[in-house]
Amino acid sequence: MTGTPSLVEWAGGPSSIRAMIEAFYDRVESDEHIAPLFPGGVSREHREHVTDWWVEVFGGRAAYTEQHGGYATMLAHHRGLGISVEQRRRFVALMSVAADDADLPADPEFRSALLAYLEWGTRLAMANSQPDAVVVEQAPVPRWGWGVAPPWQP
Repeated sequence: MTGTPSLVEWAGGPSSIRAMIEAFYDRVESDEHIAPLFPGGVSREHREHVTDWWVEVFGGRAAYTEQHGGYATMLAHHRGLGISVEQRRRFVALMSVAADDADLPADPEFRSALLAYLEWGTRLAMANSQPDAVVVEQAPVPRWGWGVAPPWQP
């Protein structure tokens, strides 16, 4: 590794991100606030797609864009869900705990980047889940880094 590592590299690679996603969805399935968004549980396919998303966002391979349709597809999956403020907050909290479960780095710089993306991404997903959401046709998957955030767009 030369230069500044990507967030996925710093986390320990795609397998570490996968461990976080697995721990997160294991918690989601029994969470009174978020489980209703996943009637019947969280499928293996969903877990794999979300892992691909996070790996790409955190600077890894662009598998979500290449195999699953990219940013507009991710937003389409949230459209119409009507995600509440409480569900958004629980998502952030459970993902933070899942990062601990997966033994992701605990250094303040990494955790700051993780939580910043969680705040940015969940606010965007929540806004997009409402009935009056603006449809995004084309946009790249955000690439998150060390303290650099794209502008938030409702």
